[in-house]
Amino acid sequence: MRHGEVDNPDGVLYGRLAGYHLSELGRQMADRVAEHLASRDVTYVCASPLERAQETATPIAKAHGLDLASDERLIEADNVFQGKTFGVGDGALKKPGNWKYLVNPFRPSWGEAYVDIVVRMMQALDAAKERARGHEAVLVSHQLPIWTVRSYVEKRRLWHDPRKRQCTLASLTSFTYQGDKIVSVGYSEPAIDLVPAHLRAGAKPVQGKGKAFGA
Repeated sequence: MRHGEVDNPDGVLYGRLAGYHLSELGRQMADRVAEHLASRDVTYVCASPLERAQETATPIAKAHGLDLASDERLIEADNVFQGKTFGVGDGALKKPGNWKYLVNPFRPSWGEAYVDIVVRMMQALDAAKERARGHEAVLVSHQLPIWTVRSYVEKRRLWHDPRKRQCTLASLTSFTYQGDKIVSVGYSEPAIDLVPAHLRAGAKPVQGKGKAFGA
């Protein structure tokens, strides 16, 4: 699951910075998804250590009577621009000193390598699969790590246009295992009516459907 909306009136790229909490709307999103998952066979709930992920996961864990676990591998991708803004005229990309970070979009040169994100996210998925084997687990993470690991599983290239990620706020990207192998990926948006239109995923949602890979 991607976390809910964050209270960020200044439009800062908060990345891994501490102190960024869910907005009131974000809390409503978290509660909505908790209600959506209340009847599921969830036996393990784990989140990125960042506040927005912890706060999103809390009502889900509570609904199932579970302690909330944390996993550093679910954290947001590292980014040299965290703490900066990208407003017109005075944004970080307007400053020549930052252009050196834009030379390689395929790695990408401004942050954590896509392949490193895949490695840690796959490790987190595998750990959750073991903790909840035969049942279901909910992991709360962040848009880029979720989209990157999904792209890897679905055998797409890892570099991409961020505007086309199918990973709306409070959305669920589901990985189904058969034994130790991922056999399908699904995507749903239980709180889509709460998400402001300009923050919705660029790609068309695939409600309740998944891509199968075969055993």
